[in-house]
Amino acid sequence: MVWPVRRFLGVTLVSAMALVLSPVQALGQSGREVSDVERFSDRLQMALNSGSSSAFDTLASVELQPVLAQRLERFRQDFPEVTWQVEPAAPTPDGRPTLSLRVRGAAESEGLSYSLEASEQIAIRLEGGELVEQELLAQQSLLRSGERPLAVDVAIPDVVLTGSRYDVDLIVEKPLGQALVAGGLVDLSDEQLSAQIRPNLPLAPQGGGGLFKSVQAPQQPGSQTWALMLVHPDGVVTATKRVRVVSSY
Repeated sequence: MVWPVRRFLGVTLVSAMALVLSPVQALGQSGREVSDVERFSDRLQMALNSGSSSAFDTLASVELQPVLAQRLERFRQDFPEVTWQVEPAAPTPDGRPTLSLRVRGAAESEGLSYSLEASEQIAIRLEGGELVEQELLAQQSLLRSGERPLAVDVAIPDVVLTGSRYDVDLIVEKPLGQALVAGGLVDLSDEQLSAQIRPNLPLAPQGGGGLFKSVQAPQQPGSQTWALMLVHPDGVVTATKRVRVVSSY
């Protein structure tokens, strides 16, 4: 079964109209000077919510502009109206600044209405107020169809040890009892993520409580990204989650 709507992953840091802050706007309510990361965060949020892609040259380096523009265009084909929230987050252990991005919206595909909730955290490097480098640290998305979207919990760890086994669960908060439910998951490759390719996701009968799988982490540090689907009597739920794989905590 083909996943009906493209995932959110990989669409971050695309822009629209940049916000030029005045010297007054560059001071927070407490009177402190706003950092470059905070200023960039404000500009990016304004750009993403403006609906235009004309300001990439003010937010990203020349090398990143075409990649980000292409990702945004693909995302907007499926979700033409969404709301973005961008905020500075805690720096990485090695001192790199990070941003937290959240997006909510709705779309229609193949006669179904979908609601989207997604989040990402990325590490960034700025030069002269422009983005010159980014690294995806964490990602999760939840896409639900139906007039009354099914309440579910994506229970997947953020970080796991190399070679360990861990659970990948999509839990229905109010179990569906004897209702016929089908589900499945697939490990997305880096090539699929970069190209935003819709995966073929095999489905199998599941219990009414959700989808429960035990998976294996790779032997080398890196990451795994899982795509999950649950088809229930009232619609479809799809989710993605990126899991960091580390050699030690």
